[in-house]
Amino acid sequence: MLPKRLTFSSYRTGWPLAVLGALMAWSGAATADTATLNSGDTAWMLTSSVLVLAMTIPGLFLFYGGLARSKNVLSVLMHCFSLTAIVSVLWVLYGYSLAFDDAGMKEGELNLHSFIGGLSHIGLRDLTAAAVHGTIPESVWIMFQMTFAIITPSLIVGAFAERMKFSAMLWFSVLWVSLVYFPVAHMVWGGSGAFMGSDWGVIDFAGGTVVHINSGIAGLVACIMLGRRKGYPTQHLAPHNLTYSVIGGSLLWLGWFGFNAGSAAAADGNAGMAMLVTQVATAAAALAWMFLEWFRAGKPSVLGAVTGAVAGLVAVTPAAGTCGPLGALLLGAITSVVCFFTSTTVKHFFGYDDAFDVFGVHGTGGIVGSILTAVFAAPLFGGNGNGAVDYAMGVQLWAQVKGVIFTVLYSGIISYIILRVLKSTLGLRVSEETEATGLDLAEHSERGYNL
Repeated sequence: MLPKRLTFSSYRTGWPLAVLGALMAWSGAATADTATLNSGDTAWMLTSSVLVLAMTIPGLFLFYGGLARSKNVLSVLMHCFSLTAIVSVLWVLYGYSLAFDDAGMKEGELNLHSFIGGLSHIGLRDLTAAAVHGTIPESVWIMFQMTFAIITPSLIVGAFAERMKFSAMLWFSVLWVSLVYFPVAHMVWGGSGAFMGSDWGVIDFAGGTVVHINSGIAGLVACIMLGRRKGYPTQHLAPHNLTYSVIGGSLLWLGWFGFNAGSAAAADGNAGMAMLVTQVATAAAALAWMFLEWFRAGKPSVLGAVTGAVAGLVAVTPAAGTCGPLGALLLGAITSVVCFFTSTTVKHFFGYDDAFDVFGVHGTGGIVGSILTAVFAAPLFGGNGNGAVDYAMGVQLWAQVKGVIFTVLYSGIISYIILRVLKSTLGLRVSEETEATGLDLAEHSERGYNL
């Protein structure tokens, strides 16, 4: 069954195709599913999968790598690179099944499968080249969703960068995607009967809750439990190469079109509008951060502009299927301002060391964007009312708030338990000597720079 967020205009194929499909099914030559395969949709989803994967490799690599100190660059890249490989394997073994197996789910009836998928797709053992999901090959759909699973734990790396053991990071990530990401993805996108998506009616077009709140909260818990980097905040732990970060941030911006517009799962008007509002929200957010920083600090920084753009990308992610250009502009600007204060004032007030502002941008941006999705889906702001003839903003706003609260609590609690267990067994943090030497040399016997 298709997740609630997807609408496929290509289903309206008309009676000639329906008759042809019936004849083909009767003759045993093909199935009705095969007849709905659309080459245009397939081409777009293949492209979108590549775009989203490029957000991690090399987009996030460069963005995070540039923010790290020179002695820890390879460590950050190795974290993200290894997660790309590990999550890909887990997705095939059981991740896709736990996230998207909708067997046993019933609309309006809560049961175990409302919270977690089944095991009928274990190892993708029944997948064939002819299998179809909507209007695209199922293999393409699986690959597209795999890229979302890859980038989510990779985002968390930025919160505990430069101080977590590589072995602890691997164990944490494997357990976290299994116990947090896969279940939350199912609860939101799992189809009819999904706890937050179908039952509560939460709108999350491309991952505001599933990706950004999930990773942002986990990052906050992780950076608090590991403690501050040595020298923080009295010493200025400056990024070693902001040029890399700007290039990486730009790749994130480009790749996000696959992230959001690809979530329409079709090359249609929904994808086109998602692409447009993604651009508008990102531009507005970049400008909002730049001018706010200019006003407060006296000078605009390139890092601030890029960070603001990422905040806008995060904000529009849940709303990309329901808001219009005007709503996207307001959404991006508002969220950018909130993320600015979270990444500066709030972080400094509480003293936690969120190294690359994972909570400040992704957690905060995901929360604000998810809540305001209900507001900017309203026709008053050019939204499509989530397809409803008489859109009830208050009802939808409550649904969004419930979804945010549940995701914050679920991700926070499970992340804490995983980290607590690892801390008492394997240990989470590198030694002071290793931290002083740099994780590149101490953990990987390599240097990413020349002395």
